[in-house]
Amino acid sequence: MLPKITVITPSFNQGKYLEDTINSVLYQSYPNLEYILMDAGSTDESLDIIKKYERHLAYWVSEPDEGQADAINKGFARATGDIICWLNSDDYYLPGTLKFVAENLANKDDSILCGNCVHIVEGKSRAYPSKVHSTLNKLDIKYCDTIVQPSSFWPRVLWENIGKLDISMHYAFDWEWYIRAQIAGAKFIPTAKNLSVYRIHEEHKTGTGGEKRLLEIKRIIERYHGEATGDAFWAIHEKIDEIRNMRKRLQRWGLDRAEGKILKAMVPQAKHLSWFEIVQLSYMAKEIVV
Repeated sequence: MLPKITVITPSFNQGKYLEDTINSVLYQSYPNLEYILMDAGSTDESLDIIKKYERHLAYWVSEPDEGQADAINKGFARATGDIICWLNSDDYYLPGTLKFVAENLANKDDSILCGNCVHIVEGKSRAYPSKVHSTLNKLDIKYCDTIVQPSSFWPRVLWENIGKLDISMHYAFDWEWYIRAQIAGAKFIPTAKNLSVYRIHEEHKTGTGGEKRLLEIKRIIERYHGEATGDAFWAIHEKIDEIRNMRKRLQRWGLDRAEGKILKAMVPQAKHLSWFEIVQLSYMAKEIVV
Protein backbone atom coordinates (compact mmCIF):
# COMPACT_ATOMS: atom_id res chain seq x y z
CA MET A 1 0.00 0.00 0.00
CA LEU A 2 1.27 3.48 -0.82
CA PRO A 3 2.18 5.59 2.23
CA LYS A 4 -0.28 8.27 3.29
CA ILE A 5 0.91 11.76 2.30
CA THR A 6 -0.33 14.85 4.10
CA VAL A 7 -0.18 18.14 2.21
CA ILE A 8 -0.72 21.39 4.13
CA THR A 9 -1.61 24.59 2.27
CA PRO A 10 -1.38 27.82 4.29
CA SER A 11 -3.21 30.69 2.63
CA PHE A 12 -4.20 34.30 3.11
CA ASN A 13 -5.94 36.38 0.44
CA GLN A 14 -4.40 34.31 -2.37
CA GLY A 15 -7.67 33.67 -4.20
CA LYS A 16 -6.03 34.59 -7.48
CA TYR A 17 -3.85 31.48 -7.29
CA LEU A 18 -5.49 29.20 -4.72
CA GLU A 19 -7.64 27.14 -7.10
CA ASP A 20 -4.60 26.25 -9.22
CA THR A 21 -2.79 25.13 -6.07
CA ILE A 22 -5.69 22.99 -4.86
CA ASN A 23 -6.19 21.38 -8.25
CA SER A 24 -2.49 20.58 -8.56
CA VAL A 25 -2.81 18.52 -5.38
CA LEU A 26 -6.12 16.84 -6.22
CA TYR A 27 -5.17 16.11 -9.84
CA GLN A 28 -2.27 14.03 -8.56
CA SER A 29 -4.97 11.35 -8.11
CA TYR A 30 -2.84 10.00 -5.28
CA PRO A 31 -4.95 7.32 -3.58
CA ASN A 32 -3.73 7.87 -0.01
CA LEU A 33 -3.86 11.66 0.31
CA GLU A 34 -4.71 13.81 3.30
CA TYR A 35 -5.13 17.44 2.27
CA ILE A 36 -5.41 20.17 4.93
CA LEU A 37 -5.96 23.85 4.16
CA MET A 38 -5.19 26.53 6.76
CA ASP A 39 -6.62 29.92 5.82
CA ALA A 40 -5.73 32.95 7.95
CA GLY A 41 -9.09 34.69 7.62
CA SER A 42 -9.05 35.74 3.98
CA THR A 43 -11.38 38.51 2.83
CA ASP A 44 -11.09 37.87 -0.92
CA GLU A 45 -12.64 35.02 -2.92
CA SER A 46 -10.59 32.38 -1.09
CA LEU A 47 -13.42 31.05 1.09
CA ASP A 48 -15.68 30.48 -1.91
CA ILE A 49 -12.90 28.49 -3.56
CA ILE A 50 -12.20 26.46 -0.40
CA LYS A 51 -15.90 25.61 0.03
CA LYS A 52 -16.03 24.50 -3.61
CA TYR A 53 -13.45 21.81 -2.83
CA GLU A 54 -14.14 21.14 0.85
CA ARG A 55 -15.41 17.61 0.21
CA HIS A 56 -11.87 16.74 -0.89
CA LEU A 57 -10.25 18.24 2.21
CA ALA A 58 -9.53 16.29 5.36
CA TYR A 59 -9.75 19.56 7.30
CA TRP A 60 -9.89 23.28 6.68
CA VAL A 61 -10.27 26.38 8.79
CA SER A 62 -10.34 30.13 8.23
CA GLU A 63 -9.19 32.04 11.29
CA PRO A 64 -6.46 34.51 12.28
CA ASP A 65 -3.05 33.07 13.08
CA GLU A 66 0.38 34.34 14.08
CA GLY A 67 1.79 34.06 10.58
CA GLN A 68 2.52 31.46 7.95
CA ALA A 69 4.77 29.34 10.16
CA ASP A 70 2.05 29.20 12.82
CA ALA A 71 -0.53 28.08 10.25
CA ILE A 72 1.77 25.32 8.99
CA ASN A 73 2.51 24.15 12.54
CA LYS A 74 -1.21 23.95 13.28
CA GLY A 75 -1.79 22.01 10.08
CA PHE A 76 0.97 19.51 10.84
CA ALA A 77 -0.45 19.04 14.35
CA ARG A 78 -3.48 17.47 12.61
CA ALA A 79 -1.48 15.49 10.07
CA THR A 80 -1.70 11.70 10.14
CA GLY A 81 0.32 11.01 7.00
CA ASP A 82 3.49 8.94 6.88
CA ILE A 83 5.03 11.65 4.65
CA ILE A 84 4.28 15.34 5.09
CA CYS A 85 4.90 18.60 3.22
CA TRP A 86 3.43 22.02 2.67
CA LEU A 87 2.52 23.79 -0.54
CA ASN A 88 1.99 27.54 -0.46
CA SER A 89 -1.16 28.88 -2.04
CA ASP A 90 0.62 30.53 -4.97
CA ASP A 91 2.71 27.48 -5.94
CA TYR A 92 1.64 24.17 -7.46
CA TYR A 93 2.78 20.57 -7.97
CA LEU A 94 3.70 19.08 -11.30
CA PRO A 95 1.89 15.88 -12.42
CA GLY A 96 3.09 12.67 -10.78
CA THR A 97 4.89 14.41 -7.92
CA LEU A 98 3.24 12.63 -5.00
CA LYS A 99 3.64 9.17 -6.54
CA PHE A 100 7.34 9.91 -7.16
CA VAL A 101 7.72 11.08 -3.56
CA ALA A 102 6.06 7.94 -2.22
CA GLU A 103 8.31 5.70 -4.28
CA ASN A 104 11.50 7.50 -3.25
CA LEU A 105 10.83 8.32 0.39
CA ALA A 106 8.90 5.35 1.75
CA ASN A 107 10.53 3.78 4.84
CA LYS A 108 13.24 6.47 5.02
CA ASP A 109 12.45 7.93 8.41
CA ASP A 110 15.60 10.08 8.61
CA SER A 111 15.54 11.62 5.14
CA ILE A 112 14.30 14.75 3.35
CA LEU A 113 13.63 14.43 -0.38
CA CYS A 114 14.68 17.60 -2.21
CA GLY A 115 13.56 17.99 -5.81
CA ASN A 116 14.11 20.58 -8.47
CA CYS A 117 11.54 23.27 -9.16
CA VAL A 118 10.46 25.42 -12.11
CA HIS A 119 10.41 29.15 -11.27
CA ILE A 120 8.01 31.26 -13.29
CA VAL A 121 8.07 35.06 -13.36
CA GLU A 122 4.53 36.28 -13.79
CA GLY A 123 3.95 38.77 -16.58
CA LYS A 124 7.36 38.28 -18.15
CA SER A 125 6.90 34.93 -19.94
CA ARG A 126 10.03 33.84 -18.13
CA ALA A 127 10.74 30.49 -16.50
CA TYR A 128 13.90 28.90 -15.18
CA PRO A 129 14.70 25.68 -13.30
CA SER A 130 16.38 25.35 -9.93
CA LYS A 131 19.55 23.29 -9.54
CA VAL A 132 18.94 21.70 -6.16
CA HIS A 133 20.26 18.32 -7.28
CA SER A 134 23.65 19.79 -8.16
CA THR A 135 24.03 22.43 -5.45
CA LEU A 136 22.89 20.40 -2.45
CA ASN A 137 26.09 18.33 -2.49
CA LYS A 138 28.33 21.37 -3.06
CA LEU A 139 26.91 23.90 -0.60
CA ASP A 140 26.38 23.47 3.15
CA ILE A 141 22.76 24.01 4.17
CA LYS A 142 23.97 25.71 7.38
CA TYR A 143 25.43 28.56 5.33
CA CYS A 144 23.34 28.61 2.17
CA ASP A 145 19.69 27.71 1.59
CA THR A 146 19.85 25.49 -1.48
CA ILE A 147 16.48 23.77 -0.98
CA VAL A 148 13.36 24.96 -2.83
CA GLN A 149 10.67 24.43 -0.21
CA PRO A 150 7.66 23.34 -2.36
CA SER A 151 9.78 20.50 -3.78
CA SER A 152 10.77 19.13 -0.36
CA PHE A 153 9.12 16.25 1.51
CA TRP A 154 9.90 14.28 4.68
CA PRO A 155 8.48 11.64 7.06
CA ARG A 156 6.17 12.82 9.82
CA VAL A 157 8.35 11.05 12.39
CA LEU A 158 11.27 13.29 11.37
CA TRP A 159 9.11 16.40 11.86
CA GLU A 160 8.16 15.16 15.32
CA ASN A 161 11.82 14.64 16.20
CA ILE A 162 13.05 18.00 14.88
CA GLY A 163 10.17 20.11 16.18
CA LYS A 164 7.98 22.90 14.85
CA LEU A 165 8.78 25.88 12.67
CA ASP A 166 9.93 28.99 14.53
CA ILE A 167 6.85 31.25 14.48
CA SER A 168 8.94 34.33 15.29
CA MET A 169 10.13 34.15 11.67
CA HIS A 170 8.17 35.11 8.57
CA TYR A 171 10.52 34.68 5.59
CA ALA A 172 13.20 32.05 6.23
CA PHE A 173 11.59 29.71 8.76
CA ASP A 174 11.88 26.80 6.29
CA TRP A 175 15.66 27.27 6.01
CA GLU A 176 16.01 27.48 9.79
CA TRP A 177 14.13 24.18 10.10
CA TYR A 178 16.35 22.51 7.48
CA ILE A 179 19.42 23.61 9.48
CA ARG A 180 17.99 22.01 12.62
CA ALA A 181 17.24 18.87 10.64
CA GLN A 182 20.82 18.68 9.38
CA ILE A 183 22.22 19.19 12.88
CA ALA A 184 19.99 16.36 14.12
CA GLY A 185 21.44 14.03 11.47
CA ALA A 186 18.77 14.09 8.77
CA LYS A 187 19.86 12.97 5.32
CA PHE A 188 19.05 15.17 2.33
CA ILE A 189 18.22 13.23 -0.83
CA PRO A 190 18.51 15.38 -3.98
CA THR A 191 16.72 14.51 -7.20
CA ALA A 192 16.97 16.19 -10.60
CA LYS A 193 13.22 15.73 -11.19
CA ASN A 194 11.13 18.92 -11.21
CA LEU A 195 8.40 18.42 -8.61
CA SER A 196 6.76 21.83 -8.31
CA VAL A 197 6.31 25.29 -9.81
CA TYR A 198 7.28 28.35 -7.78
CA ARG A 199 5.54 31.57 -8.75
CA ILE A 200 7.34 34.91 -8.59
CA HIS A 201 4.83 37.78 -8.71
CA GLU A 202 4.27 41.28 -7.35
CA GLU A 203 2.77 40.05 -4.08
CA HIS A 204 5.31 37.23 -3.69
CA LYS A 205 6.31 37.33 -0.02
CA THR A 206 9.93 36.28 -0.46
CA GLY A 207 10.50 38.81 -3.21
CA THR A 208 8.87 41.67 -1.30
CA GLY A 209 10.50 40.99 2.07
CA GLY A 210 13.26 43.54 1.52
CA GLU A 211 15.40 44.44 4.49
CA LYS A 212 13.14 42.58 6.94
CA ARG A 213 13.92 39.33 5.15
CA LEU A 214 17.63 40.16 5.06
CA LEU A 215 17.66 40.84 8.79
CA GLU A 216 15.86 37.56 9.46
CA ILE A 217 18.45 35.65 7.43
CA LYS A 218 21.21 37.48 9.31
CA ARG A 219 19.56 36.46 12.59
CA ILE A 220 19.58 32.80 11.54
CA ILE A 221 23.25 32.99 10.59
CA GLU A 222 24.05 34.57 13.95
CA ARG A 223 22.04 31.89 15.76
CA TYR A 224 24.13 29.08 14.28
CA HIS A 225 27.47 30.78 13.54
CA GLY A 226 27.78 33.81 15.80
CA GLU A 227 27.44 37.57 15.50
CA ALA A 228 30.71 38.06 13.61
CA THR A 229 29.57 35.74 10.83
CA GLY A 230 26.25 37.57 10.67
CA ASP A 231 28.14 40.83 10.20
CA ALA A 232 30.24 39.18 7.48
CA PHE A 233 27.08 38.09 5.67
CA TRP A 234 25.72 41.64 5.78
CA ALA A 235 28.98 43.04 4.41
CA ILE A 236 28.94 40.45 1.62
CA HIS A 237 25.36 41.41 0.77
CA GLU A 238 26.32 45.07 0.48
CA LYS A 239 29.04 44.18 -2.05
CA ILE A 240 27.10 41.53 -3.93
CA ASP A 241 27.19 43.34 -7.29
CA GLU A 242 30.98 43.62 -7.10
CA ILE A 243 31.19 39.96 -6.10
CA ARG A 244 28.99 38.87 -9.00
CA ASN A 245 31.20 40.73 -11.47
CA MET A 246 34.35 39.29 -9.92
CA ARG A 247 32.92 35.77 -10.07
CA LYS A 248 32.06 36.16 -13.75
CA ARG A 249 35.60 37.31 -14.56
CA LEU A 250 37.19 34.44 -12.65
CA GLN A 251 34.97 31.90 -14.40
CA ARG A 252 35.82 33.42 -17.77
CA TRP A 253 39.54 33.22 -16.99
CA GLY A 254 39.36 29.75 -15.41
CA LEU A 255 40.50 31.06 -12.01
CA ASP A 256 37.58 29.88 -9.88
CA ARG A 257 39.92 28.54 -7.18
CA ALA A 258 41.06 32.08 -6.37
CA GLU A 259 37.56 33.17 -5.38
CA GLY A 260 37.90 32.54 -1.64
CA LYS A 261 41.11 34.56 -1.25
CA ILE A 262 39.71 37.46 -3.29
CA LEU A 263 36.50 37.50 -1.28
CA LYS A 264 38.49 37.75 1.95
CA ALA A 265 40.33 40.76 0.55
CA MET A 266 37.06 42.36 -0.59
CA VAL A 267 35.25 41.78 2.72
CA PRO A 268 37.49 42.42 5.77
CA GLN A 269 34.60 41.46 8.11
CA ALA A 270 35.00 37.87 6.86
CA LYS A 271 38.65 37.42 7.82
CA HIS A 272 37.71 34.90 10.54
CA LEU A 273 35.99 32.62 7.99
CA SER A 274 37.51 29.88 5.88
CA TRP A 275 37.44 30.36 2.11
CA PHE A 276 34.75 27.66 1.96
CA GLU A 277 32.52 29.47 4.47
CA ILE A 278 32.83 32.86 2.82
CA VAL A 279 32.02 31.44 -0.62
CA GLN A 280 28.95 29.74 0.89
CA LEU A 281 27.72 33.02 2.39
CA SER A 282 28.30 34.83 -0.89
CA TYR A 283 26.05 32.35 -2.67
CA MET A 284 23.38 32.87 0.01
CA ALA A 285 23.60 36.63 -0.52
CA LYS A 286 23.42 36.14 -4.28
CA GLU A 287 20.27 34.02 -4.06
CA ILE A 288 18.32 36.52 -1.97
CA VAL A 289 18.92 39.41 -4.35
CA VAL A 290 16.79 38.26 -7.26
